Amino acid sequence: MRADWSELAQAAERNENGQMVGVRVEWAGACQPPRVELEGRYCRVEPLNDAKHAAQLFDALHRMPGGANWTYLGHGPFSVLEDWRRWVEESAALDDPQFYAIVDRTDGEAIGLCSYLRIAPADGSIEVGFLNFSPRLQRSRLATEAMYLMMRHAFALGYRRYEWKCDAQNEPSVRAAQRLGFTFEGLFRQARVNKGRNRDTAWFSILDHEWPARRRALEAWLDADNFDSDGRQRTSLSQIVAARP
Repeated sequence: MRADWSELAQAAERNENGQMVGVRVEWAGACQPPRVELEGRYCRVEPLNDAKHAAQLFDALHRMPGGANWTYLGHGPFSVLEDWRRWVEESAALDDPQFYAIVDRTDGEAIGLCSYLRIAPADGSIEVGFLNFSPRLQRSRLATEAMYLMMRHAFALGYRRYEWKCDAQNEPSVRAAQRLGFTFEGLFRQARVNKGRNRDTAWFSILDHEWPARRRALEAWLDADNFDSDGRQRTSLSQIVAARP
């Protein structure tokens, strides 16, 4: 989804000085995400734990030729398990980013990594990031469900704004954001230097008043009846979104 500035701008009103200001917000506030397990039909999203997840994730995330799944991340790949364990141990202790492992419910294997970050309860804004999906997780029901579980949890905690940011050259991430129902807000040019290369950052978001429609579409796509006996989708998420504006 994409819109120009006039379409993206929120409602406003005139104050006593004749200035245009944002409308008043009746909002109870958001909570710091607790470290809880998010249970889905196909996957679990578990707080990252060195002893439980490090070895499994090291194996799962180092299977792509050339380490292609690490290209747009600021860290990795890791040549030895000990270095990876150190990164996992340090990262699991952080409050922001707050890291999670994506676990396949069929066998309990950790096959991907994600996090909440830039957590701002006072503003009601939170971002999903540090996404690293193994070949087994990529383009799967589990990947979509994991992102759905993270979204659902954030909005349940009272957040008004859920962000997705990625390297503008990371086409799979851009497509994933659009497929999941995020709105493209703009490009931050030369936002960072990542592994010695320029990074323009693409910004996407879903707002709280948009979430109910996104939730219905995601739940309809994830429903078991949407897949045949071979696991092939009957209706794509984009088709469901188009049919359920």
